[in-house]
Amino acid sequence: QVQLVESGGGLVQPGGSLRLSCEASGNIFNIHSMGWYRQAPGKRRELIAQMGGGDIPNYSDAVKGRFTISRNNARNAVYLRMNTLKPEDTAVYYCNGVIQITQDPPINYWGQGTQVTVSS
Repeated sequence: QVQLVESGGGLVQPGGSLRLSCEASGNIFNIHSMGWYRQAPGKRRELIAQMGGGDIPNYSDAVKGRFTISRNNARNAVYLRMNTLKPEDTAVYYCNGVIQITQDPPINYWGQGTQVTVSS
């Protein structure tokens, strides 16, 4: 089995910064991609940043220029640096990994979610 454990959420004032971390552990054969989703109250979960093979990042328009995703492949970890936070960034943030545990096709794994609240 694979577990994704997140950390780093919290309360921050508008314009502030936070850094989220996520580390995958377990019987990992290969990681295809890791990324971050978020879900605000009453809204669907949305992809905001992802990094796959070649470590090329992709961002949603809502966070482009403010958030930075990075990976540490040796630690099976992904990070999200969030700058210039806005109240509309308030949501539960979920780490996602597309991971093979055998040579079978990869499976989506999710972290437990971490709350980010942007408020004065």
